[in-house]
Amino acid sequence: MKNSDMHSNRSAEGSHAGVTVDDAGIATVTIQQAGSLNILGTPVIDDVRKAIAQLASDERVRVMVLRGTGDKAFVAGADIKEMGVMDEASGRLFIDNLRRLCDAVRLFPTPVIARIPGWALGGGLELAAACDIRIASNRAHLGMPEVKVGIPSIIHAALLPRLIGQARANWLLLTGDNIDAAQALAWGLVDTVVPLDRLDEEVARLARQFAGYGKSVMRQQKRLLREWQTLPLEDAIVQGVDEFASAFATGEPRHHMDAFISRK
Repeated sequence: MKNSDMHSNRSAEGSHAGVTVDDAGIATVTIQQAGSLNILGTPVIDDVRKAIAQLASDERVRVMVLRGTGDKAFVAGADIKEMGVMDEASGRLFIDNLRRLCDAVRLFPTPVIARIPGWALGGGLELAAACDIRIASNRAHLGMPEVKVGIPSIIHAALLPRLIGQARANWLLLTGDNIDAAQALAWGLVDTVVPLDRLDEEVARLARQFAGYGKSVMRQQKRLLREWQTLPLEDAIVQGVDEFASAFATGEPRHHMDAFISRK
């Protein structure tokens, strides 16, 4: 994605969140000024969460790419220096703030793609798990090392058993050890692994694919995927009848089906 393709670029001076939205509706949120490993301290968490909240209400957005600055890391975890002086009360405030950031990603109305070039650790892996699609380079390493510094892996670590199964989540959270990109792919923790020099190309390709689909149906499908996580199976199946019918009120099925038929 070239800078010339961007028609919106919002990044207040000193902000830890760079935001762009291109003409196709592809939003990119870049964690910045957070060290070479894109560490999540309170100011970073606040700025990124606010940026994502603003994009959530932007009707132009069809897909969001979440990334860090550079290729050393997606996010290599929460700020150990900040956490090292916390007490119970400040620890609660900090982790609840991180929960709100991860929820802003998980509940974002359009698909979210995580760009993972290198390290994704602890809170960074939780943030990646909250995304819908995770694209990693072959140099990526992922892990949940919290037990090694005396704290449990919590909040969106709860997504991991759903993503990779209970046994693999047990291993990841109890050992605190890292896995490489190949093992993460085999476990289903990431969706695609490509060489680092092809990472941006693959992220852009998938973002363009999502942006090319109907805006309404992608938002509908994203919402349904989240609702199915808590709905009983029978309720989800029956609900699908109404959801299918309501899609025709948007006009998107006719538009895309006519285009498909004309290509036959």
